[in-house]
Amino acid sequence: MNTFNDIKELVTALKREEKLISEMFSKRKSIDYKLNDALELVDYEESRIDLLIQKAVIRQNGDFLELDGQFLEFFEQVLYVSEEINLSYIDENIKNIKENIVYFLNESSENRRYAYLRFIKKTFRNMGLITLRSVVDLRRNIENTFKNESNYKNKQLKLENLDEKRTVVTKLIQQTLSLINEEELTFFNRALDEELGRIIIELKNQLGECSHNLIEIEKQIIDYLNQIKQQGRFLEKLRKLKYLKDNFIIEAETNIKQIVSNKNEVIFETKLNESINLSIDFLREDERAFNAIKRIAKNHRDRLLFKPEMAERISNDYLDNNIEEEIMVNLEEVRNRFIATSDNLFNFILNYDFLKEVEFNERVTIFCQIISQYEEELQIQDNYQTTNGVEYAMVFSR
Repeated sequence: MNTFNDIKELVTALKREEKLISEMFSKRKSIDYKLNDALELVDYEESRIDLLIQKAVIRQNGDFLELDGQFLEFFEQVLYVSEEINLSYIDENIKNIKENIVYFLNESSENRRYAYLRFIKKTFRNMGLITLRSVVDLRRNIENTFKNESNYKNKQLKLENLDEKRTVVTKLIQQTLSLINEEELTFFNRALDEELGRIIIELKNQLGECSHNLIEIEKQIIDYLNQIKQQGRFLEKLRKLKYLKDNFIIEAETNIKQIVSNKNEVIFETKLNESINLSIDFLREDERAFNAIKRIAKNHRDRLLFKPEMAERISNDYLDNNIEEEIMVNLEEVRNRFIATSDNLFNFILNYDFLKEVEFNERVTIFCQIISQYEEELQIQDNYQTTNGVEYAMVFSR
């Protein structure tokens, strides 16, 4: 296998074949990429594909091509679309940090001490990014498994395995924080500089965010597992009912007729298809709606156009300014005048001058309204009187 001589040659090759590599990467899960399709993207120059095969950028399997595992993993890691959760990488980083801390403390040469310190800084920086990426991949895999896995047993097993990975990530986060806060205090007291301090603060923030997300992920897994168990019990019952139905013993072995007769669910109702009117704002502002209107209008150009009939002129009598005055009852004013008296409320309202004719029933309504709105300012007694067949409580001001 030939390799690229330097980074410039590698970047140049990837840039030249970016169209083919981008297409193969986007289709990596949906289809097996054919050699003929690849030739179309490189203008049928087989030498260009042969070069990529020789440099192990792509691999050929008969008439099909695929990206090499190294490049595929690199693209997925850089673009944050990897579905593999590499927990061993985090654990390995913790071990490397511990080893280099020992080397740093034992070293007397400043240049070598700086080299160890630089490696520790780089590893701490990568650990935060890798842990965040692992949590994102974990959440994505959980959702994809629950939504796309059709086999219920495999779905449950995969979710349980992902839950174990969640536990491992949580322990790795705890180990990292323990390393910083408890185990290597001597190193941080000796080696702490401004850059390392910033890296540690950022790492703690990243790990804290990961911890909060892992708590939500745990709740999500528990909810998904409960749904799977519930759906599994439902399917088991459904299979039993189907078995009874296929053997024509469902009515004899169950009380299904009685249960169905007592149901009045919407699912048994006839489905009505109703048209949905588009909003005026959508028709006025959205360009797609305007294009649809023009297309429909073009299809109906042969329809007859009816001239709208003009309405008669509106009479001037309707255009005159007629002002109607109505005297409204001001409950607050009635309340204020009642408080200034010693009379009971019903008798006060019965004799009150409203500046207009108010019937007895309407005065009874006003009596009730004032009690309802100003109850705290009134004294309602337990003795009652009757007027015109209406029994009312004696109410006085406080």
